[in-house]
Parts: sequence; structure tokens; C-alpha cells
Amino acid sequence: MLVVLGLLPAATYVLTGYAVRPAGQVFAPLRLALVRAAVLVSAVGAILVEVLGAAHALTHVALVLTWSVATLLALLGAAVRYRRDRRRAGDAAPVRRLPDFRGWARAMWTGAGRPERIMMIALAALLLAELLLAIISPPNNYDSQTYHLPRIEHWVQQRDVEFFPTRIHRQLTMAPGAEYLLLHLRLLTGGSAFYNLLQYSAGIGCALVASRIAGQFGGSARAQVLAAFVFGTAPMVALESTSTQTDLVVAAWTACVATLVLDGLHRRARAVDVTLLGLATGLTALTKENGLLAAGPLLVIWGVAQLRQDALRARRAAGDAEPTRPAASRWLRAPLRTAGGTVAILVLAAAVAGPFLLRVDDEYDNFLGPDYLRDSISMQRHDPPSILVNALRIGHTALETPITPLNEAEARGIKGLSRDIDVDPNDPRTTFTRTSFPSMSWIPDEDRASFPVQAVLVLLGAGFVLVRPSRRVPAGQAWPVRVYASAWWLSVILYVSTIKWQPWGNRLIMYLLALGAPLAGLWLDALFRRRTAPGKPAPQTSGNPAPEASGKPEAGGEAALRASGEAAPHVGDEPGRHTLGRRIAAGVAVAALVIGGCAGGLAVGYGWPRRLVGTGSVFTDGDMKALFQRRPKWRPNYEWAAAAVRASGAKRVGLVQDQDTWEYPWWLLLPGRDIEAEQSMAPDIPPVKPDQVDAMVCVEAPVVCAQYVPHGWKLHMRNGIGYALPPGK
Repeated sequence: MLVVLGLLPAATYVLTGYAVRPAGQVFAPLRLALVRAAVLVSAVGAILVEVLGAAHALTHVALVLTWSVATLLALLGAAVRYRRDRRRAGDAAPVRRLPDFRGWARAMWTGAGRPERIMMIALAALLLAELLLAIISPPNNYDSQTYHLPRIEHWVQQRDVEFFPTRIHRQLTMAPGAEYLLLHLRLLTGGSAFYNLLQYSAGIGCALVASRIAGQFGGSARAQVLAAFVFGTAPMVALESTSTQTDLVVAAWTACVATLVLDGLHRRARAVDVTLLGLATGLTALTKENGLLAAGPLLVIWGVAQLRQDALRARRAAGDAEPTRPAASRWLRAPLRTAGGTVAILVLAAAVAGPFLLRVDDEYDNFLGPDYLRDSISMQRHDPPSILVNALRIGHTALETPITPLNEAEARGIKGLSRDIDVDPNDPRTTFTRTSFPSMSWIPDEDRASFPVQAVLVLLGAGFVLVRPSRRVPAGQAWPVRVYASAWWLSVILYVSTIKWQPWGNRLIMYLLALGAPLAGLWLDALFRRRTAPGKPAPQTSGNPAPEASGKPEAGGEAALRASGEAAPHVGDEPGRHTLGRRIAAGVAVAALVIGGCAGGLAVGYGWPRRLVGTGSVFTDGDMKALFQRRPKWRPNYEWAAAAVRASGAKRVGLVQDQDTWEYPWWLLLPGRDIEAEQSMAPDIPPVKPDQVDAMVCVEAPVVCAQYVPHGWKLHMRNGIGYALPPGK
């Protein structure tokens, strides 16, 4: 029964998507409706956590009541929308207002050529395999055991999201946006059954939004499928989509910001557009701050585009204005309107992310957290040579292949260049604490997996689209796609200038992959497009227009018309020129797509720590064994200590641990007990005292554990894991 309650947010999302789907002419209305619903429902969910937490009311009953009301309100909104659409169409007209998903899918399939069908089938098969993994596997990501999931249990225990004593500072200082959403599932269902589905949904969302962005630039149906395929088959995406990490979630919010910004390039923003942009920006900041490195430049583009639209509107209105009307007022209104929209975006973003940032600032006197956190992640050198070396190391880690000699040669070259320009490749000011370059990343591990094929395609696409956009998109979309590509490259520069190299850095750039995949799709589509002979019309690509399930035929402005799959005549260059080279390049690109797709499939089949086949398969391991997949030797020791504590009848358990040990298993092995830290990394929050608990569990060196054992208690240790009980227990 409790698991069924976890479907309430999904029902609210679907109904909200129907209620807020675009009514006017817009490109890809179904995908836009999904974006709108995701932003609205998630933002309300995050704000709800703060509101209920402030009232000390984060409980199962409160969440069930709240989501029941939310579902009813969404149902009411959908009903109102249905009646309004029916009234607009007229009672005499036979109107079908419910989305025709079946018809849309049929039109998409019949309009696609063989290559697009193969890619769609492959991507669908990959998504189904990922869904199977996400449902069957327990959340066994390393960081999730350390801080993602334990912080949720602390919130449930204290019924709010205020800071608490803990040895693991990341439970306090890391942005909690994804965990806020998981908290709803935890309180509704009483467990972690749906935890992995958040990242899975975010991965699908990224692929859909990437395809929409490609279409917004006039990309054909093939370009849109290519964009989704490039993103969806990346090994890191396939691995993370079945976990409780947060990188795909922030990538999804950043992609939502991007597609909403692009909608505002050719028209004035309305209140709903500003609201969605503000909430999406807030969700980005609340989930992972690195996403702001891309959202920031995109919002600047939006502001400039709005100023341009207002200026054009004022210029057109000048000829129709009454002679007595002051001309200056028309020109002053344009920047004021854009400034007002910008302020509204910032206010809404602050409403979503502000409460958490204020807590961090109140505890550590800095919105970005304590000094040791900032120093461990942020670049402390910003001279051009250091930034260059950091960029090369990050690129090497993302592009690493299974070819060891090639990897070693690249690493030697980077180290040699570093020495030549007087930069230490392992300078602690540019390298994450206690790590060294290089580090193996090609293996299908969710924390490290490289994606060389997809990264190369994105880099090539972003480069070619930036230099010669008119060869790859319709003429009217040349300047927008060039501006977008420039913003993408700026985001890359900002990342390598601010974030230190780290062995697991590939997962931190998922948002760059999501934003770059549309550029790869546009470039690949142009590469595969046949040249036209003189005097002949440009041929159609294999992707034909397919109206989305919006309840009405897809219409729209220029972007909607460009989605028809037509190869615009301007794209055809001189007939026969570079034909051989073009065919070779197209053949290499096809091979790259095949290899990339296989890499994604292998990541799901043989990835770590969740796999479908082989040793450690989710079909052969039980939940507890799978939970300890990364540290199987820890499992018997955790179970041994937890069994002793349970047998003692202890209700209040003290916890002593290191900064990178696993806390989450204690919450599963000691259900119904209060677990409180005897250490604290929060300056103003004291830990529980050893004499205030009924038992103690410890994951530390014996000498450290002994410091927290009350007089007369006996400490039992086994391989760095232990427990202590009072006399007679």
C-alpha cells in the first residue's frame, strides 16, 4: 500500500503536464509540456519541504495529505483545461482534446527512415534495460551510502531539514535538491523502492530536451533523434540513470533552462515563461551549483534577446503612435520590462534555493560552505597555464579509451607540456585532495566512466556549428545556434577555470553533455544529408514531420516549420565538392554512433556496481549483498555489529565514523532506532554525548572509537567496524 502512495507525485505530474501544455503555436508542445510540469511539480516539492520542515511537520501523514490535495488540484486544472479547449473548438466540432500518444508514435515511426528507426529501437531497448536495473537494484552508489541517503534519514528522524551534528560535512554542505525530491518518496512509501527512478527519469528528460533543442534550431527529425541518441548512449549516462547520484538531475534542470531560453529568442516572454525560468534556475542551484556555470550564460542570452524583442516592438510601434505620446517612454519601457523579468527570475530562484543557502551561510559564514569544502573543489589558481593544464586533464579523463598505449601517451604529453609551462600536473591548488593524474576512467564504473565517442561528437558538433552554422541549420537559425554554441563553449571554459580536476569528474560534466548533444545532432544530420545538384530542390531527410501529442496538430512559428525534416536549400554546397572526403567522414560518424551505442549497452550489461549479467548481477544478488557491492567485506561486520545492538534493546544509538565511511547501512540494519552522531562538523551544533545513548556503533580506527566509549562500556571491534554497549548488555 505504501509503495502505491509513491505514485501520487507521478499522477500529479501527468495531470499537471496536461493542464499546462502550450495552447498556442509552439514547437514540440508535448516535450514542452513535460518540461513545464517537471519544473512546476519539482519546484513546489522543494518549497514544500522547506515549508513543512519549518513547521516540524515532515511526516508520512503530512506528505500523503499534501500530495493527495496536489493530485486533486492537478486533476481540477486538467479538467478546466479540457473544458476550455472544448469551448474554444466549439461543440459542433468533433474534438479530441486528450493527447493522442498512439497517433504521435505511429506518425513518428512511419515518418522515420531506417537509420532513425534503428536508433530509436536501440535507445528504447537501452532505456528498458536501465529501467529494469533501477527497479531491481537497491541504491548502492558509494556517495549515496555516505551522504546522499543518510541525510534523508536524518530529516525523517527530526521531521525538518535543519542542520544536524554529523562527522560527514557533505550531509550538510552539499546542495540537497535531488534529496528533497527523494525525501517525498521516502516519506510516502516508507522506503527506498523508487529512489533510483529519479535519476532514471532525469536521464530520459535530458534526452527529450536535447532533441527539442535540436528541433528549436530547425533540426530535422533525424537531427533530433541523433541528439537524443548521442546523450542517451553515453556510458556515464547509462550508469548514472540507475543510481541515486544527482548529476543527471542537475543536467535535466540546466537543459530545461536552455530550452526555455531558446523559446524566448524570437518572442517576448510572458509571465509563465519568466516563472518557469526562475523556478528552473532555482532547481539548478538547489541540486548542484556547477549547473549554474551553464545556466548563467543562457540567462544572459535570454535577457539580451528580450531587450532586442522589446526594442523591435517599440520601433514598430513608433510609426503607429499618437503624435502627443512621448517617444522616450516607449524606449524606456523595453529595458524596464526586461529588468523586471530578470528580477522576477532571481526572486523565484531564491525562493527555491534561498533557504538552504541561508542555512549554509548562517552556519559557515559563507553561502558556498566552509573553507575546506571550497578549497577541495574550487580552482585556486586561475592563470592561463594552470587553466590550460586543468582543461587538458579533464579532457583526457573524459576521452579515455580502452587503448592503454594511447592513454599513456596522452598522459605523458600532458605532463610534459605541464612541465614546459611550469605547472605541476598534480598541484593541490588545481587537483582534488589526495588524488593524482592520470586515473583510469574508461572502465564502466558509475563514478568514473568516460564517454570518448559522445564527447568527440559533441566537441566536433559544437565547433563546426560555431564556425559555419549556415551549413548545418536553416538560414534564419544561424545566429541563434551560433550564440548557443558560444554559450556552450563559455560554459566549458568556466568549468575548467573553476573546478579542479578529479578522477570522478566525468559525472560532473553531464550537464555539458546534455547541452552539447543537440549541436552534435545538428552537425551529424548535416553530414549525413545528401548534396543537391544544380537546379534541383533539396531532398528531404529521412525524418518527416510528426505532430506531437498535444491534442491539436503541431503548429508554430519558424521553429515548428523547421522541424519538418526538410533539408533547406541553403545547406547544399557545390555539387560533388569533397564528395569522397564527405563520404569517409559520414562513414566514420556512423561507425562512431554504432560504437557509442554498444558502449552504452555494455555499461548497462556489465557496469559497476549494478549489472544485468555476470558476477554481481542484480538477478543473483539479494538486496543487502547488492547494497555492499562496492565493499563486500564490510557487510558481515556491519551486520554483526547491528545484530548486537538490536539484541541489546537499544533505542538511541550513538554513531562515530570517518568523513568518507558508509552511514546509510546503519539506518537499514537498525530500523526504528534514533541514530545520532557523537561528532559534529557544524560549528554551532553540538553532537550527542556518549553518556546520552544506549549503544554506540563505530566505523573508524579502534583508537578513535575508544575515545567515545563511556566508562564501564565494552568496545568490540572487527576490521575497523565495531560497537559498544553498557555493562550487562
